[in-house]
Amino acid sequence: MKTVNHWIGGKTVEGTSGNYGEVTDPATGAVTTRVAFASPDEVDTAVAAAKDAYRTWRDSSLSARTAVLFRYHALLDAHRDEIAALITAEHGKVHSDALGEVARGLEIVELACGITTQLKGELSTQVSHRVDVSSIRQPLGVVAGITPFNFPAMVPMWMFPLAIACGNTFVLKPSEKDPSAANLLAELAAEAGLPDGVLNVLHGDRVAVDALLNHPDVAAVSFVGSTPIARHIHATASANGKRVQALGGAKNHMLVLPDADLDAAADAAVSAAYGSAGERCMAISAVVAVGAIGDELVARIKKRAARITIGPGTDPASEMGPLITAAHRDKVASYVTGAAAQGAEVVLDGTGFTVDGFEDGHWIGLSLLDHVSTDSDAYKDEIFGPVLCVLRVETYEEGVALMNASPYGNGTAIFTRDGGAARRFQLEIEAGMVGVNVPIPVPVGYHSFGGWKDSLFGDHHIYGNDGVHFYTRGKVTTTRWPDPADAPAGVDLGFPRNH
Repeated sequence: MKTVNHWIGGKTVEGTSGNYGEVTDPATGAVTTRVAFASPDEVDTAVAAAKDAYRTWRDSSLSARTAVLFRYHALLDAHRDEIAALITAEHGKVHSDALGEVARGLEIVELACGITTQLKGELSTQVSHRVDVSSIRQPLGVVAGITPFNFPAMVPMWMFPLAIACGNTFVLKPSEKDPSAANLLAELAAEAGLPDGVLNVLHGDRVAVDALLNHPDVAAVSFVGSTPIARHIHATASANGKRVQALGGAKNHMLVLPDADLDAAADAAVSAAYGSAGERCMAISAVVAVGAIGDELVARIKKRAARITIGPGTDPASEMGPLITAAHRDKVASYVTGAAAQGAEVVLDGTGFTVDGFEDGHWIGLSLLDHVSTDSDAYKDEIFGPVLCVLRVETYEEGVALMNASPYGNGTAIFTRDGGAARRFQLEIEAGMVGVNVPIPVPVGYHSFGGWKDSLFGDHHIYGNDGVHFYTRGKVTTTRWPDPADAPAGVDLGFPRNH
């Protein structure tokens, strides 16, 4: 059986704790890999390697850093199919979806390649007589990233390329459910010429996470995951004096106005709710239909959902794969089986779905719930699976009020032909990312990603300008130099004294 070990100081390091986790192929349910779980001592070793590398990496030139990153980008591009195959094998998402994940991660590597512009300082001359003021941004030191199972390559690439471009060193703790992609990312970085210790990968569970959160030599922590864990990460790391960006869960809404193109809205709802089996924090999990369009919209969503082909991610015909684990599959199914008792109409029931020849896989079909109430479990909880709830309201104002009452504020969307309504929505909705006739408004790399309310803990969003600011700290220098003409008598610097 394959074993995934740690990557510390530029090489593979076998786990010494004696604790291992199991990694399954979601399409078959078979255990294919074991992954070493780090002990606190192993966390110390990784942080020490990063701290040692920081002494020289922080002083490396911007051109030297970007040269490594340009080579790294080329290697990632050349190996994108290999990275995607690892994602499919351990996460289960279809190969095309995995390739899309790698492409979105590459956007941030491209951003990091242009770090020379992002790190330019500022200068104000003559703020007072012979006084200048300048500001610069400097790296923090050793930073850590704790990343989720749903994007095992993209989310790490949202963190460490920008962090190391800014002059930091990095310790990555990826999800133990699909760890292999992270190791390949680190190996390719070494091949690109990244010095030993600048990027380290530790595998493990809460033991490793808490050791990072409490480690005195870790200056900052980036996290993406569920809201309860994001809250714990933020509270613990902040209490230890660390800078924290902790991106939590979501319950993303899509408001559909009566004037919307219903075909476009239905297409968007299906792709945004069921893509990647709904296992993404930007998935649309609640459609809010305004006025009399609800029945027609639900009918169009149902018709399109019935066409989705579910199967192994390695099958080119598959449009949706299995869920990550059997336990998660069962939890998702429980929201559907309990929906009717809480007042919902079950339009599509995906529980009990299986794939011929892969009966032991973690399968679930598409579920569509209509007339869902805001006090039902299917609405209140982040399901993180292919379950779409439809809620009915009479007016735009009622829809916005319903959406703003949610404790989450990650992403949202409006479908309408009315520019004035869209503009009003953009200003009134309480969410960090807004789509206008765009169901999943994930920003491009040079803008920042992040939500509001219980979807974000900390002051900085991830990547973009916010990412650069998170991984650096500002320093302002005020300078006064005497005029050379005022030098003491007897010292001739060649400056005239009759100015």
